[in-house]
Amino acid sequence: MYFCLYTFFITNFHVMNLQYISDSEGKTTGVFIPINDWNDLKKKYVEIEQEENNIPDWHKDMVRERLENYRKNPDSALDFDAALNDIEKEL
Repeated sequence: MYFCLYTFFITNFHVMNLQYISDSEGKTTGVFIPINDWNDLKKKYVEIEQEENNIPDWHKDMVRERLENYRKNPDSALDFDAALNDIEKEL
């Protein structure tokens, strides 16, 4: 289970509506930035755009293939938490 905490971040008189994503134990696991704020950041920090495009084509193809396989047979997918528990048991 994940929880979102909404916060505002002010930068150069611009308010950003950031959402901090936390797991069930309260540990922050990510940040969600609204698309308009993300686009503003990309204009201000051009190098961010370069980071966004560094995914190799082979990896994109693999993800597309897996997504297509899932769409053909959605019952074959594992629940994330159950899969993680199985992995942790084997460690």
